[in-house]
Parts: sequence; structure tokens; C-alpha cells
Amino acid sequence: MNTPLLQDPLQITNLQDWGEMPEMLEGQSRVAGVLLHKGVQGQSECGLWRCTPGKWKCHVTRDEFCHFLEGRCTYVHESGEVIEIRPGSSAFFRQDWKGTCTVHQTVKKVYMIR
Repeated sequence: MNTPLLQDPLQITNLQDWGEMPEMLEGQSRVAGVLLHKGVQGQSECGLWRCTPGKWKCHVTRDEFCHFLEGRCTYVHESGEVIEIRPGSSAFFRQDWKGTCTVHQTVKKVYMIR
């Protein structure tokens, strides 16, 4: 069995187009990525994700860990908590986290959903 591996994720440019973000509030953010692994019945997933500028409603349906490699964005939880993301930021979003995400500069992250 081979171990899934991404070498130099910032250098990866051949990303698959995953379409527009749903529930847009401003702009037209498009997402693309590389799926590194998807578990049985889609219960877990990890990969590389890129998103262009815009603002949308965000609902995290399963626990997600993210490490942001480039770009800048702001998450605002429905409680008012503001999370500023820049290159090198890591965040853990619990299942059912709800709020908005505003991408100011195209972001790229590696992620793990469980």
C-alpha cells in the first residue's frame, strides 16, 4: 500500500476545478484542489485546497483542520469571534461551526476533514 504524499504543495499548480463556493454573499469565489485521500464512504478526506477572493456563508459539517500556506482571509463565527488567517496559520474548525468567510487574497491550504 502506498502512502499518499504531497511534495511542495505551494508549487502544485495543476489543481482540479471544484467550482464556485455555494452561498456567496459577495464576489464569485472559485475553489480548486487536489484530493490526497478520501476515506471509506467519504468519512475522512485530506488534500490541497485553493480559493479565490469573495465572501460566503460557511457551515463546517465535520471537524476540519487547516494549515494555510498562502493568501489572506477572515472567518467570522456567528457569535462574533473573528479569526484572521495569513500564511502559516493553522486552525481547527469544529463540526457545526457557522459564520462567514471572506477571502481577501487567494488562499491555499492543506486540510484534513474527519
